[in-house]
Amino acid sequence: MTTATTSPPTAIPHRKVIREWMAPITARSTPWALTLVAFDTVLFAASLAATVLVRPAWLQLLFALFTGFVIGRLFILGHDACHQSFTDHRRLNRWLGRFVFLPSLTPYSLWDVGHNVVHHGYTNLKGFDFVWQPHTLEEYRALPPARRVLERVYRSGWAPWLYYLVEIWWTKMLFPNKRAMPTRRAIFWKDGLLVTGFAAVWIAGLVAAAVATDQSALWLVTVGFVVPFVFWNGMIGFVVYVHHTHPQIDWYEDKASWAAAQPFVSTTVHLTFKTMMGAALHHIMEHTAHHVDMSVPLYRLKRAQKLLEERMPGLIVIQPFSWRWYFDTARRCKLYDHAARCWTDYRGRPTSRPQVQAGNA
Repeated sequence: MTTATTSPPTAIPHRKVIREWMAPITARSTPWALTLVAFDTVLFAASLAATVLVRPAWLQLLFALFTGFVIGRLFILGHDACHQSFTDHRRLNRWLGRFVFLPSLTPYSLWDVGHNVVHHGYTNLKGFDFVWQPHTLEEYRALPPARRVLERVYRSGWAPWLYYLVEIWWTKMLFPNKRAMPTRRAIFWKDGLLVTGFAAVWIAGLVAAAVATDQSALWLVTVGFVVPFVFWNGMIGFVVYVHHTHPQIDWYEDKASWAAAQPFVSTTVHLTFKTMMGAALHHIMEHTAHHVDMSVPLYRLKRAQKLLEERMPGLIVIQPFSWRWYFDTARRCKLYDHAARCWTDYRGRPTSRPQVQAGNA
């Protein structure tokens, strides 16, 4: 008896077709979701307590960095809750999302708009998706000198923490002005006050702990709050950069060409690791599957990503991680030439293969 086989597609199928493949994988498990929240919450509290209580200072600093990493894990859980893919209950997802977003000081409702509506709705579409959007050569040259320097720092490979802290969290998340967020909703202010209040309690608790343990309040606030928060910003800045920045990944400036490229697949990188880092990051690096279908829970993304890569061999950007690759990408992906459809350096010289040859645009 022979089994019928399906030849792999030579072009990316329509998103509706791909989501039909993934439909059996989208089942949510509320008990498992709650277990993950409980585990990471305890891990955060334990790591923060260790930062306060251990000696010497270098060990406190080590725990401070680990606390920042756990903040990232909690955020990834909230990211799923914000997509309504975490548990079976919409209201529970909203409250869990707000809860696990607290250590990263992320206002839930503003993240919902910026991420779910803008980033997922218009991934790598210029003028819409604002996360790590590259300038053209003309735009870069028109910037004031100080801003050009800042752009170079952001894309140096060393400052994803600064990019996310300034351009995303401070500008668009924490009480954004009308230019950054034209829509004004009461819930934005309420969520902003919620995370601000949490930060105030967090810092006050560290000051009280410093008095109780006869330590410097400035030092304990630094290792107990500032270092974890800066590390977290670097972690998320790095993650969103490598998800959608790659010499093989394009940016678009018109909706027609963007839509024709099946951007839910073609603008996303699957970053793989030789270690257990993918699992430690709650499988957020299986990112193609997430963009194709946001309803797939994080605890099923590995299986969903494997299915996509089996059904569409050669059509998904799969990148083994190394620091050499990362810094090479940071070196090459400075500006974007939409006419040639390629990345360039700050002089406009192509650093990736042009998709449109000169004179044929």
